[in-house]
Amino acid sequence: MTYALGMWIQHPLTLPAMRRGFHLITREVVAAVPELTQVQVGLLHVFIQHTSASLTLNENASPDVRRDFERYFNRAVPDAWPDFEHTLEGPDDMAAHIKASVLGPGLTLPVQAGRLALGRWQGIYLCEHRDHGGPRRLVLTLQGE
Repeated sequence: MTYALGMWIQHPLTLPAMRRGFHLITREVVAAVPELTQVQVGLLHVFIQHTSASLTLNENASPDVRRDFERYFNRAVPDAWPDFEHTLEGPDDMAAHIKASVLGPGLTLPVQAGRLALGRWQGIYLCEHRDHGGPRRLVLTLQGE
């Protein structure tokens, strides 16, 4: 469902299931908000409706960066840590919740002259922290004039 009220516009975006890792989704996000091109000054808020995946903004050029992010977080918060109590949903579940809390569920991005005002090397990442997380739902909220 899409809502439009004054200078507020909201779109859902469902991304297909992705393997565990850090995935660039900037193009998908921009394509899901066609009204972006009409906004001279504004903000786009991107929110993920899940507790075992997250969003972040980082380098969009080298895939090495995304692989290094994955290695770092897997080492910092390992699956099946023996002290985890929440284990009913599998060995990767609690670690995924912690990683998602550290990185966060949302990004607020500036819009300028009909485009996201990102730095040259910045891109939006979907951070999939589960081995089998499934499709991921995002809410994209654009405000501007």
